[in-house]
Amino acid sequence: MSDITTTDTSVADPGTGRTRHLGWALVLISVAQLMVVLDASIANIALPFIGEDLDIDEANLTWIVTGYALAFGGLLLLGGRLADLYGRRRIFMIGLAVFAVASLLGGIATSEPLLLGARGLQGLGAALASPAALALITTTFPAGPARNRAFAVYAAMSGAGAAVGLILGGWLTGLDPILGLEGWRWTFLINVPIGVVAALLAPRFLPESESHPGQLDVPGAVTGTLGLLGLVYGFSRAGEEAHGWGDTWTIASLAAGVALLLAFAFVESRVSHPLLPVRVFANRTRATSFLVMALVPAAMFAMFYFLSLFIQLVVGYSPLETGFAFLPFSVGIVIGAGVSSNLVNRIDARYIAGVGTLMAVVALVGFSRLSVPTGAADLLALGPDGHLGSDVSYWASIFPFIVLMSIGMGLTFVPLTLTAVHHLRAEDSGIGSGVLNTMQQVGGALGLAILGTVSLHYAEGTKDRLSEQLTAQGLPPEQAGGLAFLGSFTEGATAAFLVGAALIALGSIAIWAFLNVKHTELATDGPEGGVHVG
Repeated sequence: MSDITTTDTSVADPGTGRTRHLGWALVLISVAQLMVVLDASIANIALPFIGEDLDIDEANLTWIVTGYALAFGGLLLLGGRLADLYGRRRIFMIGLAVFAVASLLGGIATSEPLLLGARGLQGLGAALASPAALALITTTFPAGPARNRAFAVYAAMSGAGAAVGLILGGWLTGLDPILGLEGWRWTFLINVPIGVVAALLAPRFLPESESHPGQLDVPGAVTGTLGLLGLVYGFSRAGEEAHGWGDTWTIASLAAGVALLLAFAFVESRVSHPLLPVRVFANRTRATSFLVMALVPAAMFAMFYFLSLFIQLVVGYSPLETGFAFLPFSVGIVIGAGVSSNLVNRIDARYIAGVGTLMAVVALVGFSRLSVPTGAADLLALGPDGHLGSDVSYWASIFPFIVLMSIGMGLTFVPLTLTAVHHLRAEDSGIGSGVLNTMQQVGGALGLAILGTVSLHYAEGTKDRLSEQLTAQGLPPEQAGGLAFLGSFTEGATAAFLVGAALIALGSIAIWAFLNVKHTELATDGPEGGVHVG
């Protein structure tokens, strides 16, 4: 961990003359980023308990997760531009305050509408705080090793957030009531003091950027935000077994999202102060970074989803044990980020990220080789506490590939984060950060949709066959269907891992072919102009 922490370096704030400690600034930004990222997964394990306490049916439970993802992913571009226009520290603080208030409302919610509304409000707060946090690194840390280490910590927090969320969610959900509040409520309430303290400390440790009020592109904000909402909702719905790609609302949402984004592109080409300037994509290296940062999370988030289900349903781990099974991922991504933050000063980003993505490909191929007995006789032989994967060794079959995947992601995220925002104009730092975060969110939703469809396709035939065989053995249809699902799940999940490996392989090809920025250029400040960036 020491490799990716900043030294106790201090710099003078040119606006006030006050000394700012870079170490504390990095802690503040990192804690805020970890908080908003882990909230996408922290509630997953608590869903059954929330449904029971608030009487929410199974179909609507998914909105507790989807509602946050929708608001977060759909509003990121707007949040990034607001940071550029009205001050990154100011928007960062507002985002944290909104997130804290929303977390309080979620923790004390007594009904389904209040909880779902709180989750949407959390997404809004995250969409304001997250791009501002990334832009503040560029504003606060001088180019070179200090900024590289800061980006390493930011990337580690972004990548480890899902794993930390599973661990923290499992632990908090299992707690006995505290102050009369059930354990699941503390998955929300824990954010309140963190968000409030971070917002209050921001003026002490973070400098403010120049603001440009009165230039917000309202038509672009409306069409862009609604278009992203349509895409994220459509992809999320397509990835659900109950709906899929052929569902009317899935098709309508995706079509509306595409139409609105086309309208957004038209608006942006006509206004003098666009929400998303085309120049952000004009650089090949930057465009490549954005593309890869959509492909890699598409596979990584799906890996968390399928592997966590495999460990629980097939191997038989408890929710908390499942969370701790992913602990090596959090450690590994910190190690990988630390190594890459040091290497990026001496080796071109292409080689670091290229090797990292190849490591991730190998890891996903390793997960695709997981196997368990899946015959009808094996299912019938299961006792009430039996599991098909009870003979699967975590240390031999899962742990090595979790470590390989995590280190690979650490090596990938740091250089790509640097190249995605490097040499952006000062007035575009927030929107550049917003685009990067949007690519991750949309990529994650798309990945779950694609790999969920792949999993269902490959599992369907086996599930139907097993269900018929078990019914013929005299089992009730409902019990036969449940066992058949368990028997077919591994086949679908391993196919999804293999397609995920293909997605990251595409990203790796793009890196090796198009990411041409030199390591010496990552040590310079200022917008591109006379500097060659690929």
